[in-house]
Amino acid sequence: MLTGFKKRIYTPGVLAGDIWFLLTNIGGFAAAKKNEKLSRVFIEKIMSVVTAVNGCVYCSWFHAKESSSAGMSQSEIDNLFKLQFDTEADEYELPALKYAQHFAETERKPDPQEKTAFVNFYGAKTAWEIMLFIRLIFWGNLLGNTYDAFLSRLKGHPAPNSNAIFEFFFFIFAFPLLFPASLLLKKDSKKAASQ
Repeated sequence: MLTGFKKRIYTPGVLAGDIWFLLTNIGGFAAAKKNEKLSRVFIEKIMSVVTAVNGCVYCSWFHAKESSSAGMSQSEIDNLFKLQFDTEADEYELPALKYAQHFAETERKPDPQEKTAFVNFYGAKTAWEIMLFIRLIFWGNLLGNTYDAFLSRLKGHPAPNSNAIFEFFFFIFAFPLLFPASLLLKKDSKKAASQ
């Protein structure tokens, strides 16, 4: 029996909403980068946790490299991608990582009490800036997954409830970004396998 592509992917409406969200919050990302409470390592931990839930191979590869260059050890990175981050996060980071996981696992429909606790812990400004990074990586994850969904469809394993025409046009749009990434990922994988 053929099985379909199992990862979360974009629908036209969700993609349009995410593009609009990102475009209207570009200034917020610049401000968030200046927030001293959000170190590069902390941001990479958030990105890694959301990616672990959504399973984007391109984001996993990219953020593992970014985490390493930010100073994280390989065991820290591995544990984040296994969602075993309790020992990899300090008391300040842990609520954000748990919320990022919850946000991703609920497909962007967090429990209101979880959201309130998250905002109360960090304050409205920092919580919003953390959310910007969560939304940014969610976009990246679904971008990679939707690209892969079209490739999976070509192999006879379509994603459930997906539209082939949308996937095709999405693939054409994403190809200039993700095809080079896929080549680099394969090159790194072969290099790691030979070591």
